[in-house]
Amino acid sequence: MDKYVINGGGRLCGSVALQSAKNSVLPLFAASILTDKRVIIRDAPNISDVTCMAQILRELGAEVGFSDGNVTIDSANASCHEISSALTKELRSSVFMLGSLLTRFGRALIAYPGGCDIGLRPIDLHLNALKRLGVTISERDGFIFCECARLRGAEILLDFPSVGATENILLAAVKAEGKTVLTGAAKEPEIVDLQNFLNAMGAHISGAGTDVIEIEGVRELHGVTYRPMKDRIEAGTYLLAGAACGGEVEVVGVTPENIRLLLHKLRENGCKIHAKNDKIRVESRGRLKCNRRIETMPFPGFPTDLQAQATALNASCEGCALIVENLFETRFKYVPELQKMGADIEVRGRTAFVRGVKKLHVARVVAGDLRGGAALVIAALSAEGESEVLDLSHIDRGYADFRGKLRKLGADIRRVRI
Repeated sequence: MDKYVINGGGRLCGSVALQSAKNSVLPLFAASILTDKRVIIRDAPNISDVTCMAQILRELGAEVGFSDGNVTIDSANASCHEISSALTKELRSSVFMLGSLLTRFGRALIAYPGGCDIGLRPIDLHLNALKRLGVTISERDGFIFCECARLRGAEILLDFPSVGATENILLAAVKAEGKTVLTGAAKEPEIVDLQNFLNAMGAHISGAGTDVIEIEGVRELHGVTYRPMKDRIEAGTYLLAGAACGGEVEVVGVTPENIRLLLHKLRENGCKIHAKNDKIRVESRGRLKCNRRIETMPFPGFPTDLQAQATALNASCEGCALIVENLFETRFKYVPELQKMGADIEVRGRTAFVRGVKKLHVARVVAGDLRGGAALVIAALSAEGESEVLDLSHIDRGYADFRGKLRKLGADIRRVRI
């Protein structure tokens, strides 16, 4: 196990080139087995979730190669429709493989997916939608078996705009017979990226980014070379770190509209925001003010994946903040670790009451999930003195070269093997 040793209290200044979006790249990996032609994904992030997804594809019989940040996937010899429970439970995004495996092989067998322990995250929306496409589903001993001789287009209504369910439906319906109309779809930019990727392979999909997506099934998909969108959550993490440390941090590659609500909240804190084209810079001076209220919602609302980092910022701001988590019921599991650093936070169910303290103090804390781990790093960077953040395996799931990029901004941070 590794840990970060962080000497905090200094300002962060500089520019960060963003990685490709984790939440876009993983569905693209799943989509790659929809064709027996070669797929090349440019600038794939060097994170453990990508490594795990590559191993899943190899287990199915695909060839996956990494070179100079690019990933080449050749699924011509893929023949297996089963994913081992060890890999499925390690990676939540393995659930995307249901739609892809059904499209490619007409059957799929996976264990219930894993990932960060931030709540139940049931996949009923996925399974009910697949049933609408003609899939027969059985569940036993923690495994899901899906089978369908021929996928057929249908009208599907999602009760909640689930990102994963929306992406799974696209992957299952792209080669289905006839037309699928999905109402209540998630609107996240990563959905648009998946649509663009599939259309570049020859799919006929329209409407991504709205709540109604239409998929006209096609007979075949071909290979593609594709560069995914940049990671808006990574962008938000570095902007929040810059705000917490009283510096000037620029992120390069993000569309401002994709993090519009975060930028509004940073202005509310008292930061100056400069946005032009794909560059955003945050300027932070003196003690900031707490946000009155942050409430996580599906896009275009405030991202749940930035809630923990925003809470870490508010922990040392002036005033009080109300943080409401609407998506994952145990997303506040990181709060006891922030409290070790002197944060005054009271959690009641899905709501956290934050009373800003003048300064957080150093502590030895443990990262229990990906975004909570990033929040602890932000807190340690803002606290004067030496802190330690343990169990970096969670952070490694979503941030490529986190230490290196923070050091480029001036952070005093080391990675140490325990």
